Amino acid sequence: MGSWVLSECCIRPILQHFPRPRTGFINPNQSKIGFLHVNKKLTDLKCLSISSPTGFYRERKWVLKVSAPLKVASVEEDEIEFDPGSPPPFKLSEIRAAIPKHCWVKNPWTSMSYVFRDVCVVFGLAAMAAYFNNWLVWPLYWAAQGTMFWALFVLGHDCGHGSFSNNPKLNSVVGHLLHSSILVPYHGWRISHRTHHQNHGHVENDESWHPLSEKIYNTLDGITRTLRFTIPFPMLAYPFYLWGRSPGKTGSHFHPNSDLFVPSERKDVITSTVCWTTMAALLVGLCFVIGPVQMLKLYGIPYWGFVMWLDLVTYLHHHGHEEKLPWYRGKTEAAKPVLGKYYREPKKSGPLPFHLIGNLITSMKQDHYVSDAGDVVYYQTDPKLSSSSKSE
Repeated sequence: MGSWVLSECCIRPILQHFPRPRTGFINPNQSKIGFLHVNKKLTDLKCLSISSPTGFYRERKWVLKVSAPLKVASVEEDEIEFDPGSPPPFKLSEIRAAIPKHCWVKNPWTSMSYVFRDVCVVFGLAAMAAYFNNWLVWPLYWAAQGTMFWALFVLGHDCGHGSFSNNPKLNSVVGHLLHSSILVPYHGWRISHRTHHQNHGHVENDESWHPLSEKIYNTLDGITRTLRFTIPFPMLAYPFYLWGRSPGKTGSHFHPNSDLFVPSERKDVITSTVCWTTMAALLVGLCFVIGPVQMLKLYGIPYWGFVMWLDLVTYLHHHGHEEKLPWYRGKTEAAKPVLGKYYREPKKSGPLPFHLIGNLITSMKQDHYVSDAGDVVYYQTDPKLSSSSKSE
């Protein structure tokens, strides 16, 4: 059974799901898929196909058991007819066709200009902070440099997706330099991130901030639950995820034999791990040259600022959606005529995204786990955890 899930960052089709999404063969009879939405009950999904005598036409009628709140507020008739839980009435090709052609052009010179600009800003900020060495300057430096580390990560992310240029070698070299400089294993994370896009919205196979099943959630001790759902601890999770992944999953982004990778990818993983180790050794050496305190101020604190940016953005991409539009979302107005009611207008932000803080806090209080049963599942709330957080 083919199904679609559209993410915040990228619109991707999910044609089939299986335990190892990149290896093995697809079982044509497989139909049970765990999709994630953000309501409170769940249902079932069936497809009835009717072929014409000629065999050239096939009509599909979808029967979807969709989650619904216990109390449904009165809404307009068109809103009642709109069911975001059912397969969307458009194809990926229609969305791609709606995007202007110039958006698909990859210009390596333009891409490299962004790298040159951001690297210059990073070194310039470090030089100014070291020159003034003033406690009025350091907090401003940490905020700015943490954001610039995040910018380097995004450029490396584009290298991993192949959108940086059409040259795989250039993408790999630039991606390694950028990601290693901020202690990210380029190939290890690139591969797991690809798995995320291939399985976005799938409860078991998704890789980035996937929900915990009720069974796994119940195995967590009280301290782990509190840390996972209490700010700011979830915003510091990324380095630990690189080493040990999420609860219920095994492996590491650094180990070539991890179940994240197939045998043909092991050399790439080793290369990235060596680059990461080289950068870590360089940082240790600089601690002996300029002192550990100065390194903490110049690199350590900005690094954790970058980690918080990364965790904040990726967490909010996977939580806190409107109940009516849980996963089918648009990113550009160019696709609005195609997406119709599946399009969500981006929220306007001031100079600082303070409006996201409320979304983050609300999600931490409500989005705890999903049911072990059902094809279409929704986040549920642990009342014990919610009551304990309120009492604090």
